Amino acid sequence: MSFSNRTNLHPSTFILIGIPGLENAHIWISIPFCLVYMVALLGNFALLFTIKTDTSLHEPMYLFLCMLAVTDLVVCTIAIPKLLSLFWFKDREIRFEACLTQVFLIHSCSTMESGFFLAMAFDRYVAICKPLRHSAILTHTVIGSLGLAIVFRGAVLISPHPFLLRWLPYCKTNIISHTYCEFMALIKLACAETRIRRAYSLIVAFLTGGLDFILIICSYILILHAVFQLPSKEARLKTLGTCGSHVCVILVSYIPAFFSFLTHRFGHHVPPHVHIFVANIYLLVPPMVNPIIYGVRTKRIRERILKVFSPLKA
Repeated sequence: MSFSNRTNLHPSTFILIGIPGLENAHIWISIPFCLVYMVALLGNFALLFTIKTDTSLHEPMYLFLCMLAVTDLVVCTIAIPKLLSLFWFKDREIRFEACLTQVFLIHSCSTMESGFFLAMAFDRYVAICKPLRHSAILTHTVIGSLGLAIVFRGAVLISPHPFLLRWLPYCKTNIISHTYCEFMALIKLACAETRIRRAYSLIVAFLTGGLDFILIICSYILILHAVFQLPSKEARLKTLGTCGSHVCVILVSYIPAFFSFLTHRFGHHVPPHVHIFVANIYLLVPPMVNPIIYGVRTKRIRERILKVFSPLKA
């Protein structure tokens, strides 16, 4: 049965084809994808358990890290099981409602992740530039309020996306050249004017990821200004070391995110399989790497994890 010439304006299902041009390699690609997903699950659950059970880690940076871990788990879990089902069992169909749900959860959680990166940058700014007021400024109430505000922002700004997609007619095809449902991938299937919808998506991306990134850079400019005023080289290196993990996770997350965003909208000459592969790296790699970076680079988390998960000595 051919799905490429469907005339139904509102199909009940879409067809995911995976990574175009690499269909024969789907089984082999699925192996590292599955391993990375399992490591991401294990790492984030271990991180959450470690921070929850150690009250000495109930500090702003680690509480924001817990929020980031939860969103990482949601992002990869909403997409990867279906991706593996597609690669292993040729399960290409996804219901229209499930597709819209995927769009909402992936984009809203990605927006929340960006917000948590900004909150963590603010924590580093207060800890370094206003150390005596750190505990007074970032109380548990303030941390909870910031977390709720970030979740609320992500949910509200992305909530129009499913409705904008649902009202579109899809008379071209119901085949999605991707491994999961993504806003721009669905927009390209519509046979109606989509400039307003594209513009809204672009504005939301700037108001969230773009603005967050600018504010993170500003916070680090202020941090560097404060650090270089310290009297000794040792003090400067020690202070900068407290920001190392945060900078690493930002780079791991933002580089593929910006590449995916820009190529979807402006990279018309980028091969589809390259764009889709990077989009999957964005969903998979940060959730795996984030707990590893913090587990390796943060002494208190590393010691706690080793204490909890190492075999009991006689």
